[in-house]
Amino acid sequence: MSSSNSRPKVLLLGDIEHQQAIDSYQSLSSLADLITPTSNNPGDFLKECRSGAFNGVKAAYRTFQSVSITGRIEGEVCQELGKAGLSFLAHNGAGYDQCNIPDCSAAGIHVSNVPTAVDAATADTAVFLLLGALRGFNLPLQNLRKGTFRGTSSPPLGHDPEGKTLGIVGMGGIGRDLKKKAEALEMKVQYFNRNPLSKELSGGAKYVGFEELLKTSDVISLNVPLNQFSMMKDGVVIINTARGAVIDEAALVKALSDGKVFSVGLDVYEEEPKIHPGLVENPHVLLLPHMGTWTYETQEKMELFVVSNVRKALETGTLISPVPEQKDMK
Repeated sequence: MSSSNSRPKVLLLGDIEHQQAIDSYQSLSSLADLITPTSNNPGDFLKECRSGAFNGVKAAYRTFQSVSITGRIEGEVCQELGKAGLSFLAHNGAGYDQCNIPDCSAAGIHVSNVPTAVDAATADTAVFLLLGALRGFNLPLQNLRKGTFRGTSSPPLGHDPEGKTLGIVGMGGIGRDLKKKAEALEMKVQYFNRNPLSKELSGGAKYVGFEELLKTSDVISLNVPLNQFSMMKDGVVIINTARGAVIDEAALVKALSDGKVFSVGLDVYEEEPKIHPGLVENPHVLLLPHMGTWTYETQEKMELFVVSNVRKALETGTLISPVPEQKDMK
């Protein structure tokens, strides 16, 4: 590792797409040397780590797509980057499943994510999936593209959102934004969280126990693990824009085939980008390929936020948004 008197380095893992964010990142050159890996696959990246090429790296900017270069940030990759001096890993995304946080912590690497810039766009996506799943739009969309208009027989009738109860499991920023948008559709909103929110923060949404939410919600939006389909109302609609791992896809396929679940809207998957074939084949499942934050404005905000995390790390030795698992890490 380089001496404490040398100029720090920042490692860019992946690409920054938006000019304002590129300019912001380039401005970090006043604080550190900006470097990129020469490798383009996980095997070569690990060799590059072992070679000492990243010695003196204090912080890294990491994109979701960079997994094709580095592989998952875990195990020996964490160990070697920690040895090189990496103390801060600024990840571009709300979810950070590609980073093994215990391994990062063991290597002395503090990890940040983007917890707020994604809220509105992800909630918009949840509303799209909610309406599409409730109304059963997936099947007629498929038939239309096949040239059979609605199909050889009329598609099943869908349901209106008005008067339905939306249960939000995990009332974070995305859940709170979704609550406001669902109420504009005249839905009733209830939520479950590990701890009830203040009335101001919850916007007056009703707090209920976990089992009560499952039993009484017409539509369930997930932000925490959930596989208890048997507790749910018959004909429930399930939306997931949070993390693919929160749903056991095989169990969901069975619940759909049994009629327990009426329809599903998904943007994330258990083994993304692989999708359970039972979901792909089911006409009552509306699928998106992880598009929740895929807007120009949101992507730009996210990139700028990650740069701000890197700048904060260089200037103060702290991060703006450390991941919750590391909130007490020194």
